[in-house]
Amino acid sequence: MSEDVFKKIVSHCKEYGFVFQSSEIYDGLSAVYDYGQMGVELKNNIKKYWWDSMVLLNENVVGIDSAIFMHPTIWKASGHVDAFNDPLIDNKDSKKRYRADVLIEDYLAKIDDKVNKEVEKAAKRFGESFDEAMFRQTNPRVLENQAKRDEVHARFAKALNDSNLEELRQIILDCEIVDPISGTRNWTEVRQFNLMFSTEMGSTADGAMKVYLRPETAQGIFVNFLNVQKTGRMKIPFGIAQIGKAFRNEIVARQFIFRMREFEQMEMQFFVRPGEELDWFAKWKEVRMKWHKSLGFGDNKYRFHDHDKLAHYANAATDIEFEMPFGFKEVEGIHSRTDFDLASHEKFSGKKLQYFDPELNKSYTPYVIETSIGVDRMFLSTLSAAYAEEVLEDGETRVVLRLPAALAPIKLAVLPLVKKDGLPEKAREIIDTLKFDFKCQYDEKDSIGKRYRRQDAIGTPYCVTVDHQSLQDNTVTIRYRDTMQQERVAIDKLSDIIADKVSMKNLLKTIG
Repeated sequence: MSEDVFKKIVSHCKEYGFVFQSSEIYDGLSAVYDYGQMGVELKNNIKKYWWDSMVLLNENVVGIDSAIFMHPTIWKASGHVDAFNDPLIDNKDSKKRYRADVLIEDYLAKIDDKVNKEVEKAAKRFGESFDEAMFRQTNPRVLENQAKRDEVHARFAKALNDSNLEELRQIILDCEIVDPISGTRNWTEVRQFNLMFSTEMGSTADGAMKVYLRPETAQGIFVNFLNVQKTGRMKIPFGIAQIGKAFRNEIVARQFIFRMREFEQMEMQFFVRPGEELDWFAKWKEVRMKWHKSLGFGDNKYRFHDHDKLAHYANAATDIEFEMPFGFKEVEGIHSRTDFDLASHEKFSGKKLQYFDPELNKSYTPYVIETSIGVDRMFLSTLSAAYAEEVLEDGETRVVLRLPAALAPIKLAVLPLVKKDGLPEKAREIIDTLKFDFKCQYDEKDSIGKRYRRQDAIGTPYCVTVDHQSLQDNTVTIRYRDTMQQERVAIDKLSDIIADKVSMKNLLKTIG
């Protein structure tokens, strides 16, 4: 998929009411977006799929909803005040600012692409007799590129772990990485930039307190660890899930809703016995990957990517990456956070945050496995995977969103063939029966063909056409989005047909 397709997806989102630029009538606010009438339905369905997979399918996972404002010392304890930084570099000619680590990651990805193209070419040349492993080990061009990549990657990982900003800049210079806009290598020094938004709470007369908009939802879970454990009588291992807004002052915010300044996270912190964390880390990696793959976009669209640089709190970390139109990108992070958070909050607050384990007959600070997924990135990956342009038998093109039926904003469109003869009334009657179970839409404008196209474009899995025969025998034509096939069914069978396919329950059964 190319940048060209990505542009089409962005304009499709605007045209069909999925995503709008925030404050658009005032020329917009950079990297802030609003979800339209279709977008909010899709987003809510994604959140429900995640929430139910956590708190319905796991007896030992419960949810909370913590406040966006928190005591400022929380962010000192969590390390965000001192360490929540991005390494930024400016190009003096274009006056554009970039994340130094992303420039180097993109450079490494280009080398990977070169190697993969060599492998693809050879595979075509040799056909079935092609031995990919042998080719990668012996082809001079592949070996040369791989050696170059490994050398740069080793330097990059070390520079990140040492927080060596000069070395990051040196790698950019040595690799001759150019600014994509000016095409020059006229780079500034690399500087650290803290991403937290701050504001003031209380009136100035009382002495206002500096507070932060939370840059992640996890800390609200950690500071409520004992509240939930005691009131819920939770036994370790157990998890606390939360969906909520987070805010980061991203300087390099681009790629539509992929990187925003105000975004939504779905996070679950799973508390375990010390020493068992890596087993649970492996288990949650497997569970989370299954959740993604159950949507049916193709297993080849996903991969794990282990971190080069572990955060100050982690002893293992991996990302689930999805193949976006602009390459494989992180959608979800799974981290083994050790006991860093609870131990740090215990130290800064002076309150004991330990768990008494009745089986071991001792108290300890639990270790934590975190799964953290961006709602907006999940939304973008879902749309990217679902978007298709098809040339039909008659030469016409249709744009269709092949959304999983359980996530589709509208489940059923009911269309009277003509706007008279009692057909609209019959159509309304069907909607009145089904609206308690499914999000339905009534549409009588334009030809039936145009109405089908509109529903394809918003991803509606079923269209029902009411015609003159419907008045006589209570049957309708149901049309299936993906195959465009149509069949005649009794009106009283509609509910069963649709319920089976759009059921969140059936989707959850594939992972549960």
